[in-house]
Amino acid sequence: MSTYMPKEVNRKWYVMDATDKPMGRVAAQAAVLLRGKHKPTFTPHIDCGDHVIIVNVDKMVLTGKKLEQKFYRHHTGYVGGLKEINYKTLMAKNPERAMTAAVKGMIPDTVIGRQALTRLRVYKGAAHKHEAQKPEEFQL
Repeated sequence: MSTYMPKEVNRKWYVMDATDKPMGRVAAQAAVLLRGKHKPTFTPHIDCGDHVIIVNVDKMVLTGKKLEQKFYRHHTGYVGGLKEINYKTLMAKNPERAMTAAVKGMIPDTVIGRQALTRLRVYKGAAHKHEAQKPEEFQL
């Protein structure tokens, strides 16, 4: 069996509206678009994903008791440097970071995954600055 190699990678731009949608559903669909798994020409060792713009992340929802019980954790690299912030605080202060962290957790931690994450744009409101790329509306 031979390995399929796409001749060229055509990247499209998609806009996703996160208003009143669960954060995980939006992040999972964004991860699929960033990797290119929705395309029939998907190849795991080729970066063939699309650009994704997520708007209105300040209006997305977390189901259940996640606002009170879920924490965003990161380590500074120093001894005792574990920092954690409650999602209620994070969603009020910086919802873009919460969405980016959710998508990052669904992308593989490889060179291709890091390249795919550079094509993610997250905005708090409905306005974004990528109208020149003529993005398509993506329905969840």
